[in-house]
Amino acid sequence: MSRYSKFTAVIAAGVVACVPVALPAVAQADDSQYAPTMLILDASGSMQRPDPAGTMMDAAKSAVRTFVESAPAAAKVGLTTYGTGTGNSEAEKAAGCRDVSVLRQPDTIDRAALIGAVDGIQPRGWTPMGASLREAARALPDSGPRSIVLVSDGDDTCSPPDPCDVARELKQQGLDLVVHAIGFAVDDTARAQLRCMAEATGGTYNDAADGPALKEILPRVSTAALRNYRASGTPITGAGNYAGAPVAGAGHYLDTIGQGETRYYAVDVPAGATAYFTGIVSFPRVPGVSVTDDFNTLGSRVYGRDGEDCLTFETEQASKSSDGVALTITQTWEGATKQRTGSSDKCKGDGRYYFTLTWDRVSNGVPPRLPLELIVGVEPGVTDPGPAGVTTQTTPVEPSGPGTPVTGAGSFTEAVTLDGSGRYSDTLRPGEYVFYRVRLDWGRGLAYRVHFEENGGQGLDVISNIATTLYSPLGEEIDFDTAAYTGRAGVLPTNDPAIATTPVRYANRDANDSAVRKQSVAGWYYIAVKLGSTFTEGGSTPVPIRLDLTVAGNPEPGPTYTTNGGIFGEDTGPGGKPIAIAADGANEDSSQTMWVVIGAVIVVGVAVLAAIIGLALARRRR
Repeated sequence: MSRYSKFTAVIAAGVVACVPVALPAVAQADDSQYAPTMLILDASGSMQRPDPAGTMMDAAKSAVRTFVESAPAAAKVGLTTYGTGTGNSEAEKAAGCRDVSVLRQPDTIDRAALIGAVDGIQPRGWTPMGASLREAARALPDSGPRSIVLVSDGDDTCSPPDPCDVARELKQQGLDLVVHAIGFAVDDTARAQLRCMAEATGGTYNDAADGPALKEILPRVSTAALRNYRASGTPITGAGNYAGAPVAGAGHYLDTIGQGETRYYAVDVPAGATAYFTGIVSFPRVPGVSVTDDFNTLGSRVYGRDGEDCLTFETEQASKSSDGVALTITQTWEGATKQRTGSSDKCKGDGRYYFTLTWDRVSNGVPPRLPLELIVGVEPGVTDPGPAGVTTQTTPVEPSGPGTPVTGAGSFTEAVTLDGSGRYSDTLRPGEYVFYRVRLDWGRGLAYRVHFEENGGQGLDVISNIATTLYSPLGEEIDFDTAAYTGRAGVLPTNDPAIATTPVRYANRDANDSAVRKQSVAGWYYIAVKLGSTFTEGGSTPVPIRLDLTVAGNPEPGPTYTTNGGIFGEDTGPGGKPIAIAADGANEDSSQTMWVVIGAVIVVGVAVLAAIIGLALARRRR
């Protein structure tokens, strides 16, 4: 049982603006995966205007509290304000235009201190937005992805410096800094200025007409500013041979792996059970890597008792790794479901099996070690598999309405839940991968399309690769599509009505179609969406996306397992309760976290304009 998945080679070079993410010294969650973010809160005198929440300042404080209370514990968030030290009379203008205060440095979030600082703000003075941008940028780290989220109820009253010029100045300095602006009940002049600041840095602009709207928008925008890939899991250290391999029970683990290194892990598999073993490596964004040196490969093998080679191996390869892609590889081991014929038969029946992961091929520019995430599952045998398998895909139904705003997460652990059929909207910056999850119980299926809207840009600064991938709860890619984005509206998939699953049934694993076989476990299914880095350096205009989702099918009882416990140790109960996968190891239905990461997508070019657009055209759907 072998499989080799090879991505198409890149013909033309892409440009990646982000620097590599710092690696953890030990196997633990890497806090630097969150972009340090500075909130700038307008405290000028005009924020005393009335609002349904009391005053506009009251509404802004409430919105910030909502974000702070829901922000990830490892997020790095600071707070800057202006207008608190003077009044807004002409006599106080000179002092008021220097009145910028950094109330909290962008360190690991201290919720109580941050909320206390917000509560103490008293609006009084002028609006030195340009100066506040400079001060906020100085407080942020000198390198790596950084974000500013600015909330203002008007335009800058202290120019010069003009805030849009300051935003351009920061970008021209090569800072990997993005400004997101929110106009709080602003007029056309202020809206144009705020939009200019955001667009100059590749950020987003949002209108908030009143306090309730701001309370909805600010947490969403601020969370988006933080999102990036984050490795996590229970620490484990793989061995260099089977004899020293640590025993891994069902769950989600975090290790590291070196270039060319092989790591061994042991899993005890009862008779009749199926074992699942997934490895995930996320590669940092590295600029200037040649397309011929931009490949990484993971390999995996299975060994039986006494290290016997069971001749089962998998290989997965990612091209254009410098785009910050992640590579996942999954072993489905059914040896314990087979009858052992004698003591020399070491790859059948119950017992301890050993799984290896090897970082084979290595691209240029990557660090010597990278985080390695592991997903281990052991599925009991069944006495009744439930309904027969099915190959008919879910039919998409076009939703109506403008859509529900959501903020896709930077990793599967934080993937935002899409609550069933409907239309959802988000905004992506070039170079972002975002993740959503959909719960499919037994008998349920999904279908979806991703619409990439016009962003007003044109030329090389907007041409990029777009992609979407659907993953099963066991970490396997079900379907994939990719195309070029040129600033005009587009949709994925390009040639089919939707990317879709069949109704989820245990017996689907016996289907002739390999994609259908991966739809045999109920639980969280993951939708990943990518907006690649643009063809030219500096292209940073965000792209609105719309995800149209259909969830359909009649709930079914599912299989009857021989024992309780489920794949990840959760108590399935009668009828095989679906896997519940929770973020950061949280326990939903007493399950361990299970998730995977988007596979790489690549670009192909031919010549001149065809090569440019081809750069954003990757392999077609498998």
